[in-house]
Amino acid sequence: MSDIAYIKLIEEISLNAWPSHKIELYDGWLIRFSHNYTHRTNSVTQVGASLIPVEEKIAYCEKIYQNYHTPSIFKISPLVDPSFDALLAQKGYEIQHTTEVMTMDFQNFHPFPAESAEYEYYGRNSGLPSFVVYPGDTIVQLQDRITDEWIHALFRLNGTTNPTLRRIVPSMFKAIPKETIVASIEIDGRMVASGLGILDRGHVGLYAIYVDISCRHKSFARAICSTILTEAHKKGAQNAYLQVVQGNVYAKSLYSSLGFEDLYTYWFRAHANPPV
Repeated sequence: MSDIAYIKLIEEISLNAWPSHKIELYDGWLIRFSHNYTHRTNSVTQVGASLIPVEEKIAYCEKIYQNYHTPSIFKISPLVDPSFDALLAQKGYEIQHTTEVMTMDFQNFHPFPAESAEYEYYGRNSGLPSFVVYPGDTIVQLQDRITDEWIHALFRLNGTTNPTLRRIVPSMFKAIPKETIVASIEIDGRMVASGLGILDRGHVGLYAIYVDISCRHKSFARAICSTILTEAHKKGAQNAYLQVVQGNVYAKSLYSSLGFEDLYTYWFRAHANPPV
């Protein structure tokens, strides 16, 4: 498979993995809106061939986001013609959230060695262990579905306080159409680390990797990632992917040590008040 073909695959399965609150397909462009929860779920992604003139299409998208009272945002990946990025720059769109996509062949996986695993409910939980134990009494709990309890604990970890987002985002998580591996670490009944694996077409994507600031540098993120990757591999995944914001040196170092390598970079072009 060529690099461009593989990038297209990763782009497709990452779109599957992260649904938006509202989606409109417009002449090969996917217009996604989620009250600014993330750039990925609140931007325009090019997914197919276009017939309508590009200036007309940009104006249409700008009007859509103006009606939503949010900035107009376009995703720029290696699949997008560079002239489109240049056109947005001329229109005053600024680069935001440059993101590096990393992938891993499981032949290159360097797992964090676990001490034990407990299958409390044999035949349930989609074959996942209930928990996996790592050195230092670090215990990663696993579920095969996303629960309201996990989502609200995630809100606390990632600082989501907006009432609208706390209302709509749970439905976005529950709209994920693929098999999931949901991970957490708790201390005194309180979730202090999270992770989500989403399986699709022989791949597992790592999402929602968060660690409470009071629990950093305890290998919690390594334990979470390693557990999800190990269990996904058991389920048949041959490759993994993730997305990390450029400049997050600590996360990049962790992912590289697990076996991930850079594949491509994408960014967003955003305009708070584009002319319409």
